[in-house]
Amino acid sequence: MKKDEIIKNINPLFLKGVAHRGYHNETITENSLGAFKNAITHNFAFELDVHLTKDEKLIVSHDSSLKRTTGKEGIIEELTLKEIKDNYRLLNDEEVPTLEEVFELTKESVPIVVELKPYTKTKNYKVLALKVMESLKVIIDKKNIILISFYPQCLLHFKNSGFVRCLLVDRKNSRVYALRYFFEGVDLEWQLLEEEKYQKAKETKLVMCWTIESKEEYNKIKEFSDSVTFQYFDITK
Repeated sequence: MKKDEIIKNINPLFLKGVAHRGYHNETITENSLGAFKNAITHNFAFELDVHLTKDEKLIVSHDSSLKRTTGKEGIIEELTLKEIKDNYRLLNDEEVPTLEEVFELTKESVPIVVELKPYTKTKNYKVLALKVMESLKVIIDKKNIILISFYPQCLLHFKNSGFVRCLLVDRKNSRVYALRYFFEGVDLEWQLLEEEKYQKAKETKLVMCWTIESKEEYNKIKEFSDSVTFQYFDITK
């Protein structure tokens, strides 16, 4: 797919900037319905992360461990959805949300970047991808979703799905960049865009980057990226 066709296949709001794990702050926990409501209020696209529970339900959380965002030990992939809902609360006292609950909240009022987070201990790449694919059946306009992952094994299942896919690349695992040709775009750790090698990607691919935390960082790479994922500041000001 050519670059202009890729851009036409995403909601233009993605190009304004993507709120990392929702538009969270000191009082609104990341990847919470409150953070997603805050993004909607500010008319921002937002990013979230999905894991698969023991009973194959999709939970929204950055980490497999629930400790950081709930204060309580527990691994999502080793717990059922009911165990998580009954025994864990986010630091802002909300429930840990499911992907279904986020879609119900948003109703495509703003677009969403969905990161697939497989559990490498069990290598659940395929089942995670298939469950996410099933959940996406509620999406009316495929332009409202971009799929990202560090694991090409997950993204490959969405070939010909109509959803734009971006391969996540960081400095520690930059070798995976060689696989970019299989996908519509790349989502780069922003420091990579200070290198000429990655600056050229914008010519043929959708280029997103993460995670921008200031205007100073944004100004360094904005000409080399189509969209940035940001947190802790308002990218529009």
